Amino acid sequence: MTQSTDAIEVSSDPARLDRDLVHAFLCRESYWAPGIARETVERAIDGSIPFGLYENGAQVGFARAVTDGVTFAWIADVFVVGSHRRRGLGRLLVEAVLDHPEIRGARNVLLATADAHGLYSRYGFAPLAQPDRYLNLRQPGREPFGPAAGRPEA
Repeated sequence: MTQSTDAIEVSSDPARLDRDLVHAFLCRESYWAPGIARETVERAIDGSIPFGLYENGAQVGFARAVTDGVTFAWIADVFVVGSHRRRGLGRLLVEAVLDHPEIRGARNVLLATADAHGLYSRYGFAPLAQPDRYLNLRQPGREPFGPAAGRPEA
């Protein structure tokens, strides 16, 4: 799926992604995934619907959605590189994600953000209506593809 406006384009074609750019941003510039391993980023992309934001063919943003394609979607890793911010590109990216056929019909779409509440509220996102119903299993020291940090292999 591709949406475009003049020189700006959003595509969900994983073959077009600049995975070096995505990993570098997440690893070095994001507050939510500092130091993330390349293999982790690769597997996250491969297990999601990825969205590249392109200007004149060069990737300048990214988002991904994890979904069952019908009832639930989780939007993650949304970013626009610094030199391209403040031009409405983030809105274009979010709109493309929400308009994707496997996301637009979902009755529950979640995301987490520390600093973009204003952006997402435009699309109806709000704090959890019943946060006491949601649980979160955090395992920050856990290696995603091997034994947990500090634990011997079984």
